Amino acid sequence: MVGLLPLCAATVYEGELIAQYPEVAERMMRFLAARPELSRSIHDPLKTGVGGRRLGAILDEKKLRRVLAKMLDENEFLSPYGIRSLSRYHADHPYVVHVAGQEYRVSYVPAESDSGMFGGNSNWRGPIWAPVNALLLRALLQYYMYYGDDFKVECPTGSGRQMTLYQVAEEISRRLSSIFLKDENGRRPVFGGSTKFQNDPQWRDYPLFYEYFHGDNGAGLGASHQTGWTGIVARGMHLFATTTPEQALQLGKAATVVEIESDKSGAPLTAAIR
Repeated sequence: MVGLLPLCAATVYEGELIAQYPEVAERMMRFLAARPELSRSIHDPLKTGVGGRRLGAILDEKKLRRVLAKMLDENEFLSPYGIRSLSRYHADHPYVVHVAGQEYRVSYVPAESDSGMFGGNSNWRGPIWAPVNALLLRALLQYYMYYGDDFKVECPTGSGRQMTLYQVAEEISRRLSSIFLKDENGRRPVFGGSTKFQNDPQWRDYPLFYEYFHGDNGAGLGASHQTGWTGIVARGMHLFATTTPEQALQLGKAATVVEIESDKSGAPLTAAIR
């Protein structure tokens, strides 16, 4: 997951902002001119994109494509239920280092921790964590508002299926949502192999918001009351149900929440796009 986090450090700046505060643009150019080595290591913040927007990001286009190729590979980070915290590649190829005659290894562990590390009740070596997936979704939308529909990548990697970054974000959100929704057999992945939760009418329609989820089958793990961050899955469902890529490109970051027409009952629909 550490390798994916630089992707999250991204935000777009509307063209109107530079026009409104020209002194900010001048200071930024002086700052960059004095640090040419910095400009060579990040995305060019002076280069304009869709709608005259600029992008503040660590990854330039070439690096972004390389990271996404790994992140969207179902044999690595892309699970049927979201983005894993460690590449599945390490299931067969653990990272091994020898120090002072001791062997230390990091393997892909999709469920609970297999060691006493951090108390043995938390695992960042394979499971799916909702808050990090939310950061990735936000970043993908930032990149989309800058690059627009011309920037496409394979999703999943190797499938031949080309998607815009908005569509990639929507697909990841769909996979996260499927953790809680009934599959073709009427079972919810979040309940895993629990017969009681899957079948009992007192439980089967009341999904729990677990701390994290099995990297391969989506079963809920850890604490089962993490509405504070796992509940964000509902925000993703709402966002992609109430906005379109065209609206995202048009509105950009003009507002944190924007009103988008109304539903059939006349009630306004809103969507957070920041």
